[in-house]
Amino acid sequence: MLWTQNIKKPMKAEAIAADAEAAGFKMSCDLETGSLLRTLAGSCERGRLLELGTGAGLSTSWILDGMDAASSLLTVELDESLHNIARTHLGSDSRVQFFTMDGTVFIKEFKGHTFDFIFADTWPGKYNMLDETLALLSPGGLYIIDDLIPVSTWSEGHAGKVEHLIQYLDSREDLILTKINWSTGLIIAAKK
Repeated sequence: MLWTQNIKKPMKAEAIAADAEAAGFKMSCDLETGSLLRTLAGSCERGRLLELGTGAGLSTSWILDGMDAASSLLTVELDESLHNIARTHLGSDSRVQFFTMDGTVFIKEFKGHTFDFIFADTWPGKYNMLDETLALLSPGGLYIIDDLIPVSTWSEGHAGKVEHLIQYLDSREDLILTKINWSTGLIIAAKK
């Protein structure tokens, strides 16, 4: 597509993608989602950002690429080998802190903290601990999720979980939603 031909990738993106592929990790964000994350991160001046599900760090590189020098990012991943790929490429950036732990534990431990931007790309924060995660979102903050358009690799029953998630987010009076039928399917929610 013409629109994606000239998207400038973050400096470390190619190396991260290569290491992720070598590790057999096939769940990194695509170009469109990465570009959107960069733009949204750029809207959070002096922001506190949270990524649940670092993976190998490709989406992390896009988020960091959009952040200003005064912003900070906390990124959480359960798989230590994947997190080590992200650390190898992005660990020298003082704006990012890596938490290798279960996202559910992280969400519980950070109760009472707030973030201006939350990208939930794993089960905790998206399908589990959703209310607790949204409680971490500052008023005016952005909550972003992807992977909402059905694909053949979804397990049986996953489509129902996605449908329930979307209906629940729609029902919340404290969120303003935009559903995007693009890339892997995204929702961006702003907290009132």
